[in-house]
Amino acid sequence: MRFPQNIYQRYHAHVYFDEQSLDKGEFLYSQLQSLPEYQLGRFHQKLVGPHTKWSFQIAFTRDQFDQLIPWLERHRQGLSILVHGNTGDFYQDHTEHAYWLGDEQKLNLKMS
Repeated sequence: MRFPQNIYQRYHAHVYFDEQSLDKGEFLYSQLQSLPEYQLGRFHQKLVGPHTKWSFQIAFTRDQFDQLIPWLERHRQGLSILVHGNTGDFYQDHTEHAYWLGDEQKLNLKMS
């Protein structure tokens, strides 16, 4: 497993949770809300996009990477987090440009 590297201009991180880990997801989301420098997406208790678990997204930049990634690693409480470059190439961003904090989760990358 590769640890995220700061090589892109923009990034997304997707935090995954389910019914059993909902409280951990809610807690992490609430902690991130107190850090206004990061752009938080909606807290989804449904499947969205290629994600096969409930999730929320964090958008951030290269300048924020070196602070956010270690913070997420320390605070993820066993949750899996997909970190990927946001280059505009959907497939590459979720495969070649992707790294994991925690266990890798299966994604639905079928292009429709």
